[in-house]
Amino acid sequence: MEQPPPDTKDWTWTIQLRCPDCGLEAGAVSVPEVADRLEAAAVEWVQILTQNPAADRRPAPLVWSPLEYGAHVRDAIELYDARLVMMLVEDNPTFKNWDQDEAAIVGDYASLDPDQVAAEIAGYSATLVARIRALEESQFDRRGTRSDGAEFTVRTFLQYLLHDIVHHLWDVTGQQADA
Repeated sequence: MEQPPPDTKDWTWTIQLRCPDCGLEAGAVSVPEVADRLEAAAVEWVQILTQNPAADRRPAPLVWSPLEYGAHVRDAIELYDARLVMMLVEDNPTFKNWDQDEAAIVGDYASLDPDQVAAEIAGYSATLVARIRALEESQFDRRGTRSDGAEFTVRTFLQYLLHDIVHHLWDVTGQQADA
């Protein structure tokens, strides 16, 4: 199956500006609200993957199916949870590069079981949401650096993740974050 073109955009601007596509103003979302919104988004992902008989079908040859987006979301949640732990236990860790396009190919996202991906989203997100809810405000400004030099605090890191998850809901449903 032919893969969509690689996404080479730098999406860090979404921490400061409202996304014109999905409508999320991630930088205005508090850390506790990130946990609530991530929990709600995970529920939506589970519904999309378990209740859509066409979850594994691409709407166009070079556009991911809901299943492929869901597998990416699952991997992002798992990765960001591990990176959050790094930020909490290390001083300004640098994160190894994660090539999301390569992950989709190696993980063969298109052939996965939607119910299994949904279960993994539910589990990984529950773990991350609990970790976020356990954060103390004094931890919000701990830092981490992406391999390309982009710097994050725990707060902006979680806002950035939330945008990714919500934006991919928009990719699949067309529904803006405020709806």
